[in-house]
Amino acid sequence: MRAVDMDVFEKIRSDIDTSTSWGKPEYTDWRDENLSWKHTCYLGDWSWLDEFQISGPDALRFLSEHMVNSVAKFAIGQAKHAIFCNLRGKVIGEGVLLRLGEEEFEYNARGPVVPWLEYRLAKGDYKAVAKTTIRKFKFQVSGPNSLAVLEKVTGQNLRDIKFMHFRHTLVEGVEAAFLRQGMAGEIGFEVQGPGEHAELVREAILAAGQEYGIRQLGSRTAMINHLEAAFPTITHDYLPAVGDPAEREFFELHGARAPKPGSPEWFKSFARSVKVKGSFEGDSLDDWSRSPIELGWGKSVKFDHDFYGRGALEQEMADPKRKIVSLVWNSEDVIDVYTSLFQDEQPAYDYMEMPRHQWNCMYASKVLVGDRTIGVATSRGYSYFFRKMLSHCVIDIEHAEPGTEVTIVWGDPSSRQKLIRATVASSPYKPDRRRADLEQAA
Repeated sequence: MRAVDMDVFEKIRSDIDTSTSWGKPEYTDWRDENLSWKHTCYLGDWSWLDEFQISGPDALRFLSEHMVNSVAKFAIGQAKHAIFCNLRGKVIGEGVLLRLGEEEFEYNARGPVVPWLEYRLAKGDYKAVAKTTIRKFKFQVSGPNSLAVLEKVTGQNLRDIKFMHFRHTLVEGVEAAFLRQGMAGEIGFEVQGPGEHAELVREAILAAGQEYGIRQLGSRTAMINHLEAAFPTITHDYLPAVGDPAEREFFELHGARAPKPGSPEWFKSFARSVKVKGSFEGDSLDDWSRSPIELGWGKSVKFDHDFYGRGALEQEMADPKRKIVSLVWNSEDVIDVYTSLFQDEQPAYDYMEMPRHQWNCMYASKVLVGDRTIGVATSRGYSYFFRKMLSHCVIDIEHAEPGTEVTIVWGDPSSRQKLIRATVASSPYKPDRRRADLEQAA
C-alpha cells in the first residue's frame, strides 16, 4: 500500500538541508572531539530540543495510551526513553520523558512527534493541558571524566543519581536538573536549566573541566557518538511514520504545507524530516520508516497497557523479521571512493564527507547478499577512535550474525555507484558503559 503523500516526498527528496543546531562545526578538531568521550569528556549542546510540557489529572493516562513504554513504575524524578508509534507500529518519534511531579511531565524531542502529540491531545477527551517551548539549556556532559567535572562545578556528590533519574542542584547559583543518561555510551549527564543562564553555566562547566581535558562537541562529530553507541536518530536512520491514512488529518495540518525554513514550525515539520539520499529506493514512505523492534528498542515495548500501535507491535514481537546491527565498511573500498576524486577517466563516486555527511537527511544505502537486498545502511560515519567507517543497518535477521559479509551499494541511483564490502558487527559497536557504578568511578 502506498503511503498517502509520496508526491510531497518526491518533491522535497533532493532539497537537502545543511543547517545545524550544535553550534560550530568544530571547536578543536573533529578527530580530537571524537576521542573525548573515550579518554576525557565533552560538553554538547542539545538546547534546540522542544520541551513538550503536559500536566493535569489525565496527563499520565494520555502518555500511557500513546507510548510503547510502561508507566507501571514511573517515579517523580525519573526519566524514560519514550517512543511513540503509528497504528502500524512504526516510530513517529522518540525522546526523553521526565516526570517532574505527580501530574506534571516534560518530553524533550524534535520533529513531527511533538505536534502529533499536541494534535492527539486536542482530539481526545483528556483532563490535561500542554504547551511546547524551548526555554531551557540542555548540555550533555559525557565521558569517563564527566562525573568529576560536574562534581567539581557543583561542589556536590552526584553519585546517588541512578541511571535515567535526575535531581536538582546549583551551578553558579543557577538551579539545574542533572539527568543521568549517556548518549555516547559512557557515564554522562544532561544538565538542564533556564535558558537565560545558558552561557554562565556553559562557561562554568568548561572552566571546571579544563584540568580533566573537556572538549566542546561540534556538529561534524556530534552524531558519531550516536553511531558508535547505537542510538538511531529520526531523519538520519528512519523517517517519522505519519504518512499512513490513519494520520491523514494530521498530515494535512502539518505535512502538506512546508513552513518557512529555519522557523520554529519548520524544525518540527514533516517536510524537514522527509528527505533522503542514497542507493536505497522504495515505493512508499513506509519503506523508510522503522519499528522500535527493528531499531533495537524492543526492551522498551511493554504490553502491560493498551497503547497506540500495540496490535502491530505484538505481531512483530512474536515473529521479528529484522534487527539493527553495525556494519564495518571495507577500508580499501572506501579509499577507492576518495581516490576517484583524483581520476579523470570517469565520474567520481558520490563524496563521503568526513567524518559524516552534514545534510539533515536520511542517507540510505541498500545492502546486498548476492543481488538480493537484505538491509538498509544509514548514518555512515568515520570513527577516528576505531579508525573505521561504520554505519547502522536494519537487516534481515538471518543475515544479522556478526562476521557475516555483505555488500553496500554506495551512491545515488543517478550517480556512478560503488559496491563496498562490509562485515556485520554487534550493535552497539562500542561497549555500553552508561550504567556503570558511580561509586566506583574516578
